[in-house]
Amino acid sequence: MTATTHASPQTSRDRPISFQGGWEQFKLIQRGCEFASGVRLFYFDGIIEILMPGQLHETFSRIIGWMLTYFLAAKQIPFTPTGSVTQEREGEVSAQADESYYIGAAKPIPDLSIEVVFSSGGINKLARYQALGVLEVWFWEDGTLTLYRLGERGYEPINRSELPGLVDLDLNLFKQCILLAETNAMEAVTVFVRSVGTL
Repeated sequence: MTATTHASPQTSRDRPISFQGGWEQFKLIQRGCEFASGVRLFYFDGIIEILMPGQLHETFSRIIGWMLTYFLAAKQIPFTPTGSVTQEREGEVSAQADESYYIGAAKPIPDLSIEVVFSSGGINKLARYQALGVLEVWFWEDGTLTLYRLGERGYEPINRSELPGLVDLDLNLFKQCILLAETNAMEAVTVFVRSVGTL
């Protein structure tokens, strides 16, 4: 078995380790990492991927999650944040998004998964979310937020979310605040709250 790593503009902690393996092997690794804080595991199409996010990756993830949670609460849209919960279809696919949400009632698979990508190939990750049946997947990569919606022919890029309530999210403001958070998280949160309004 040969492991390969992918180049990253940040640190080695953001370089996923990928190698071929079966579902049983993946489940053994998953059990072994059960109490390993910060480790993310993925499986699809015979490929096992292990990722340990770095600080900048986690900063972006937390800001994105906080702002989206605040927006949903401020607009009184029923939701449940599910973070990096493991999303699986037995024997086929497993993923841990950076952030995920049920919009409305809880379901077997979250409606929205969000990934912060510092390594290459963000869009290539869509296949595993399609196998899971996630309605929307958002990628934050290279300073850009890209949204995809699952349709009859697979994922297609969309200009704004089509999930209930999120169609009103100002994506330009959202992206500006994510970028601002890299240097000043407090200001990013303040700008976003002022625009959305208080709870």
